[in-house]
Amino acid sequence: MNQFIEKLRSLENEISKEKGKFSLFALFLREDAADKWDLVVSAPWLMENQKEALDYLAKQLRDHLDDQELLSLSRIIFIDEGDPRSEAICQAIGRAIRIEHGIAEVKDSIFFGLEIKHAFIITSAPCNRAA
Repeated sequence: MNQFIEKLRSLENEISKEKGKFSLFALFLREDAADKWDLVVSAPWLMENQKEALDYLAKQLRDHLDDQELLSLSRIIFIDEGDPRSEAICQAIGRAIRIEHGIAEVKDSIFFGLEIKHAFIITSAPCNRAA
């Protein structure tokens, strides 16, 4: 597991340099998720063209993770910083855990009403609301 998280930390750092900073880049294991992780991301550049951004992230994940690691991912969730409801999620995490290109581990917590069994926060800062 540590190698998987380290690969994602390194990938987040590379993508940040190429595309722009993330406000949130984190893995969440929901209580009801059967050992499948959600990759939750937020950055202004993601929302410019969501399909293109999703294709880009999926390709980066395929290029950097092995088959078993890929199978452990359930989905990629975009947090839209321009949507007040989504922004509230990003802001709450960013205020609770401030980290950039690191690894903060959280267990058995509740985030925005969801029971989270396990989480790894790689980057988290208050969202920069899209103009």
